Amino acid sequence: MSALRYIAGYPDNLQQQVKDLIKQQRLGDYLQKRYSEYHSIQNDKALHAHVDAMKQRFLRHAPPINKAHYDSKLDVIHNALGLHTRRSHNHGGQLKARKEIRIASVFKELPAVFLDMIVAHELAHLRELDHNKAFYQLCEHMQPGYAQLEFDLRLFLIWRELKA
Repeated sequence: MSALRYIAGYPDNLQQQVKDLIKQQRLGDYLQKRYSEYHSIQNDKALHAHVDAMKQRFLRHAPPINKAHYDSKLDVIHNALGLHTRRSHNHGGQLKARKEIRIASVFKELPAVFLDMIVAHELAHLRELDHNKAFYQLCEHMQPGYAQLEFDLRLFLIWRELKA
């Protein structure tokens, strides 16, 4: 099952539980029962407003986000679901920094909590560049239950791939 690549780094007992849910055709039921609330953030303008609101709530003193948008090529090109970029350019003899957040277009179709999880992940990179303990603590602060949400997002991706 190539779809299980999303959970390849998890313990064997968890992988076996997921395989059992798939075999019993209960993975979709589990996910739909647990995550039934979807969102209406379907365009880049709404996404930028959502990202900015989360930033203002949790990272008020962090530098501003210049752009936040959905990227339909993101998961294919970078094998990632979200991407933060920092770009510097010379403007009138001054060095200007621009920060962008790109979110994979698949999040338009996923439950709201997963969009919040990936936004929290990308915003955490404003303070912590590496995926270290402080990074995950910040993610947990912005999105309680972050680790479980990350795992369940992986299950959603597996289920989506199996349905296709």
